[in-house]
Formats: sequence, C-alpha cells, structure tokens
Amino acid sequence: MLTEIRIDGLGVISTATAQFHEGLTVLTGETGAGKTMVVTSLHLLSGARADAGRVRLGADRAVVEGRFTVDEVNTTAQKQVQEVLESAAAERDDDGSIIAIRTVGSDGRSRAHLGGRGVPASVLADFTAPLLTVHGQNDQLRLQRPDQQLSALDQFAADTVGSLLRKYQVQRRSWLDARNELLERTARSRELALEADRLKHSLSEIDAIAPEPGEDERIVDEVRRLSDLDSLREAAAIAHDALAGPADSPEDGSGALELLGAARARIESAHDPALTALGPRLGEAIAVVVDLTTELSGYLSDLPSDPGALDSLLTRQAELKSLTRKYAPDIDGVIAWADEARTRLGSLDVSEEALATLAAEVDIAADRVREAARKLTVARTKSAGKLASAVSAELGGLAMGKAKLEVVVRPVPASPQDSAPLTVDGQELHAGSTGVDEVEFRLSAHSGAQSLPLSKSASGGELSRVMLALEVVLASSDHGATMVFDEVDAGVGGRAAVEIGRRLARLARTHQVIVVTHLPQVAAFADTHLVVDKSDDGKGKVNSGVRALTKDERVIELARMLAGLDDTETGRAHAEELLATARAERALA
Repeated sequence: MLTEIRIDGLGVISTATAQFHEGLTVLTGETGAGKTMVVTSLHLLSGARADAGRVRLGADRAVVEGRFTVDEVNTTAQKQVQEVLESAAAERDDDGSIIAIRTVGSDGRSRAHLGGRGVPASVLADFTAPLLTVHGQNDQLRLQRPDQQLSALDQFAADTVGSLLRKYQVQRRSWLDARNELLERTARSRELALEADRLKHSLSEIDAIAPEPGEDERIVDEVRRLSDLDSLREAAAIAHDALAGPADSPEDGSGALELLGAARARIESAHDPALTALGPRLGEAIAVVVDLTTELSGYLSDLPSDPGALDSLLTRQAELKSLTRKYAPDIDGVIAWADEARTRLGSLDVSEEALATLAAEVDIAADRVREAARKLTVARTKSAGKLASAVSAELGGLAMGKAKLEVVVRPVPASPQDSAPLTVDGQELHAGSTGVDEVEFRLSAHSGAQSLPLSKSASGGELSRVMLALEVVLASSDHGATMVFDEVDAGVGGRAAVEIGRRLARLARTHQVIVVTHLPQVAAFADTHLVVDKSDDGKGKVNSGVRALTKDERVIELARMLAGLDDTETGRAHAEELLATARAERALA
C-alpha cells in the first residue's frame, strides 16, 4: 500500500506532500492545477521513462519520494517484494515501510533509490509491480491491443492456464532447440562433413605420434644431457679413479680409498692414545668415499652407451614440434586440443542415419508442444466464456446494462515468413511464446448491436467502463495492491458516473484505490478526498499543492465540481445531498 508521497519540482508542483490511506481516495482540482502530476509521479516510481520536460521551470531536478507498506498485500506479492529488496541490498525503514525515490534532472538524467540504495529504474519497476498498478488514458488504449487482452484472460484464469502455459513454454523451447539443430546440420551438411574430415585427419596425425603429457620438456632436458655425454663421462671417470684408483692402470698410483685405508692402519697400529683416537674419524671418511665411489659407478653405468640415442631423441623432438606448430604451443596443449576435437567430432555426425534420428526427435518434440498448445487453448476457451460473463455483469452495473462483452480465442495462422510454424489439427499456426492463440475482446454496446472489436465499437467512456469492469473482475487475485485510475470516468456522466463511483468504492474494499476524477458523483464515494489547487505568487509564478479536505471543505469542493456552484446555498445543498446519497449507496453495496 502507498502511504505517503512527496513531490518536488515536478510540473506546476514546487513542493507537495500527500498522505494516503486504505479505501478509496479521490484527487480533484481545477483543470491545469496539476492533478495528473500526481499520477506522473507514480509512473516515475514505477520505473517509467524519465522526461526532462516534466521538471518544473527553473528547477534543477524533480524528485518523487514514495513510502510503501506490504503487510496488506498477498503472500506472493510480499515474496516478490522481499526478493527485490534482498537483491538490491535495500533496507526497510524503522516502521517496516520501504522508501522509493526517483530523481529526474533538467538535463534528462535519471536516478533511482530503493531502501537507501541506488538502483536502476528497472529495479523500481520490479519493486512496484506487485504493489502498484497505474491506469491512465494510455492504459485504456493498450486494452485494445490483442496481447493485453490475452494477458488479461491469462490473469483471470491463472489457476488453470498458468501451469499449462509454463509447460507449453518448456516444450516449445526443447522443440525449437532440436529443430534448429536439425536445420543447421542439414543446411551445413557439406561444410560440417569437411570439418569432420579435417578433424579426423588431425586426430590421426596426433594419434600416430602419440604424445605424452610433458614429453616435450623431458626431451629437451635429455637432449641437453646427451649433447654433453663425453665430457660428463670423462668427469665422472676421473673422479671415480681418483677415489678408487685406476682399475686398468694400477701402476699409475693408488686412489684416495687405498690411501685412506693405509692411513687408518698406521694410526691404529700406534700405541699413542691421542693418535689412535683419530681412527674412527678416518673410518667415517672411508665410508663417505666408498659411497661416492659407488654412486659414481652407478652414474657411469647409467650413461647411454648407444651412440644413436641422441639421434633418436632428436627425431622424436622433431615429431613433437610438428604438432606444436599446428595445434598448440606445447604438448599438453596439443593433447587438450585433441580431446576437444574428439568431442566436436562426436557432435558432427552428418550421416543419413544421424539426420534421420534427429528428425525423429524433432517430430517427438513437436508432438509434445502440439499437445501442450491444445490443452492451453482448451483452458483459455473455457475461461474466456467465464471472463466475458463476469465483465458483462459488471458492465450492467455501470449503466451499460444491455452491453455484452465477448472474449474470442482463436488460432494465429503462421505467416509465409514464419520461422517455426506448428501444425495443429491440420492448420499451420504460429507457435509464439504465449501459445498458438490470440484473444480479441468484442463489445456489443446494446441489444441488437453487432459485436465488434473494442477498437471499433467502444467510445472513450465505454472503454473506460470496460477497463474498470475488467479490473473489478481481476481484482480478487491481487488483494491489497494499490490501483490508480487517471480520469477513468472520462466521457462519462449522469447515472453512469454514479455507477462508476459505486464500483470504485466496492473495489476499495480489497484494494487501496486512488482516482483522479472530475466528476462529483465519483468523488462523493471517497473515503479520503484530496484536492490539488494552485496559487499565484503575484509574480507570474504558479505553484500547486495537495491537501486533504475536511467534511465541510468536501461539500464546497463538490459544489464547485457541480458546475461551479461552490458559492451558492443551492450548490452546497446539492453537494450535501450527493454525499448522503453516496453514503447510502455504499451501505447497500
């Protein structure tokens, strides 16, 4: 529910604040006083496009601030609001209300805030969507559009149509995906076949070489080692001979191991304790030399003795480089490319058998979406009659007793350029995101009148009443939401105006209803009466404000609306009579 709104610098309004309550609130005022600016401000809070031309002349910006509560709305709406608040990290005020702000600069730039957080205007739209519905004269025109009429029918039949529509959309998506894949494979069969051949050739080349992960790096290290083989062998052999002595030329001298053994024997044969104490240390040195000698022997034996080993490695290295030049910078990359190529090749089956299998899958998917579309059409057709009857009954209470609304559900033929026609019961239909149906509201304004589309049969006043009747019928599912009507009574007068007031009052039992009106018959039904009036500062500058009327002020305002009779006793008496009649009507309704 909208509890408060503050407007700064918007149109003729310099600064204005209005409090809103439950029930029916009407806004009245002289022509040009700025009543529509209140509706414009609510449009801005709903995320509508910002118009710099609405900024008050001389002001840098226009600011609209609205305070909302959600305790009164249904559980679904509360959940939607909470999801928006959490996604935007917005916070509630201390009393649990939520503040939404929209700013429009004179340069056309717009900013939005929700719960103290800067957000895109689209987030405001998501926030207010379950809380606030604004009906202006443009909205009445939108009611003439087939897509809006379809949406109204689906909303009316949400319990039955909703799940069927979601199932149809899931089946349609699967069908289109399979169909598009089949079309792509068929149209690109030659191109895909060439791609498959290229992939097979490349994989054959890679598999023939059979690279192993990290093999290119290991070969580089091994080649470097083999290139220094002679110098490595000589160094290891000299070191080994120095330790163990030359095995093939004993006459060249003893090695370090023999000399250390002789030294230990001399020390151990001495009778001086200080000298013999050095024996263990010499034993440790001998053990170290023995270990080194063993390791050097192993190193020498492990060195390749095949003179062609280096050539083999160089040949293998050249094979690996032929792969890295074509497919990836290193062998690990080549192996990854091969894995991806095998996956891609598996999806490029363009054989007749594969295409036939895919075509069969498309046919099965088409059968599923066809059946889902049929069920959706049946549900809509059944609900169409109920909606037509309910709206026609409401029109009877809006001084259109002989009017009859007809809701027609019919298939949408596929156009010659339709990218995905669906055959349903022998007809080629357009399978759109909302089904294969279109809906048309047709109105017979009186007995014997031909039933015609709303765009051709309804006058401005009749269209206003059809929209109001439709809102009353649809209102049951949106308990607690705020509904705003901008001159819904345009082109209406007399008894019809009284009936509109009664219907708005009835709608206000379950909703917060805010109405901009110029008819006293409608204003008399209000729980709260706000007036938008303007003042001139004497310097040619006009400012408008919003104020709530007392009981006596309501009488004066209604008298003014009754052809400007606010300064006459007759006019006030008429206004009081109108208020009394409205109170009596509400008590009976």
